[in-house]
Amino acid sequence: MPHFLSVDDLDAATFGALLDRAAALKAARAGPHSRWKAPALAGRSIGMIFEKPSTRTRISFEVAIAELGATPLVLNASDLQLGRGETIEDTARVLSRYLHAVVVRTFEEERLARLVAAGTIPVINALSDHEHPCQAVADLLTIRERFGDLAGRTLAYVGDGNNVAHSLLLAGALAGMHVRLASPDGYQADPGVLARAKEIAGATGGSVEQGADPAAAAQDADALYTDVWASMGREAEAPQRAAVFAPYRVDAALLARARRDAIVLHCLPAHRGEEITDEVIDGPRSVVWDQAENRLHTQKAILEWALT
Repeated sequence: MPHFLSVDDLDAATFGALLDRAAALKAARAGPHSRWKAPALAGRSIGMIFEKPSTRTRISFEVAIAELGATPLVLNASDLQLGRGETIEDTARVLSRYLHAVVVRTFEEERLARLVAAGTIPVINALSDHEHPCQAVADLLTIRERFGDLAGRTLAYVGDGNNVAHSLLLAGALAGMHVRLASPDGYQADPGVLARAKEIAGATGGSVEQGADPAAAAQDADALYTDVWASMGREAEAPQRAAVFAPYRVDAALLARARRDAIVLHCLPAHRGEEITDEVIDGPRSVVWDQAENRLHTQKAILEWALT
């Protein structure tokens, strides 16, 4: 059965098909029937386990599941016996008897692997410490909407080499894009992810670079992307990181290095004045709100792919 734990679970054709389907679902929802539903998953029940707080991921998945005709069950960590010592394996076995799929927002990648190994239903990674694959699908749909294509486009990511960066590396490479990361020493992307992205790019005509200079990464880029400097779970490091990452702020000067029609992305929530300025995130080249909306449409496409 298909699981979606990593962008690397997809091949280029499947990734392109997901983007096509998400675009079609978005167009249908915006049509004359504002209450339109595509009941492709009618009669299914899908659990959503959130071991980390969430706004966009929870709401977009819950609405997506409902609009596809299925029943969403939101399960916070405190709602489950996991919080009282029940094993992940026992939880997976029980949920597999009740549900048709489970969406999980968690910490270590190993927790997802244990759910997959013990369960018998599809598992979708709604964020882990290592990757944020659903976000990357929405990101690339947003870029494709603006430019009409992805292959050959340059995506510059400036900031922490975190889970978002990992999924962008893999997704951009899969789409034949040129992905540039600029991160301070000690905060760069995982070498294994970087190597795998380079391997994928070699087959798709894309390229992947990891450097430390934000200006060089942004130069003539089609899309400029950033994320918070201290990801969830690393809040205690925020003061130290603020000093290290100050040169990586996406402001008007950095954006000026990109192409004149370049767009700006941020997966949100944004710490305005830190990794991105108000002038940029609220400016005419920001597609941040389109990007957030597209989470809904790409979640639908991912759910359909996993369950049908």
